[in-house]
Amino acid sequence: MEELDLKELFSIFWNKRLEILLITLIFLVIGIVYSYFGVKPEYKASTNMVLVQSSATSKNGESAITTTDITMNSKLISTYSALIKRNAILGKVASNLNLSEEEIEKVKDKITVKSVQDTEIIEITVKDKDPNFAAKVANEIATVFSEKIVEIYNMSNVYILDKAEPETQPCNINHGKDIAIFAFIGIIISAIVVLLLNMLDTTIKTEEDIEKATKLMVLTLIPTYDGGKKAKKGGRR
Repeated sequence: MEELDLKELFSIFWNKRLEILLITLIFLVIGIVYSYFGVKPEYKASTNMVLVQSSATSKNGESAITTTDITMNSKLISTYSALIKRNAILGKVASNLNLSEEEIEKVKDKITVKSVQDTEIIEITVKDKDPNFAAKVANEIATVFSEKIVEIYNMSNVYILDKAEPETQPCNINHGKDIAIFAFIGIIISAIVVLLLNMLDTTIKTEEDIEKATKLMVLTLIPTYDGGKKAKKGGRR
């Protein structure tokens, strides 16, 4: 492959600017169609739970958080996060909401559980095409999980901070971002196409092409002459 300097590269792109613009516009249209009609909207709903002290009390009889509570809760966060997506929890959720096994399996793939960094907060997020259903499932998971912890550990140290609310805006659609990505892809592809066509083009157009092909210097040029037009102009004189 012959090396191209920046000036020659710019000249190639400039001469093919219409082709580049056309390809970019095609991808721009594809991006608009995809973003507005090709993506099925999904909504997410999140509920937050915090791990609190279990049964420690201060000298005056009031509950107090101890170092042991904090250490234990920190260790339990990863365990709790793993328990939330287990069948023991989701099976009870399905039963309470009258969901079939197929429905709960689909929901399971769209449940995200994470702990907020450097905190004792666990966030449960559910995605679904129905915002009300997503919020209902997220809240039911939090409720069932809280009850299950009492059953398993014989203590109540999970408190629901925020209940999930149905979202009005889909979480997987960003028209501006989608269109910009497709436009960028169109520019890249058009540039690649132009470069490939230039590489495959072996025709000679300029004296520089002759020098590159023959490795010889061009000593002189013979200009083209349009006899018909010149004769016509000459007849007017």
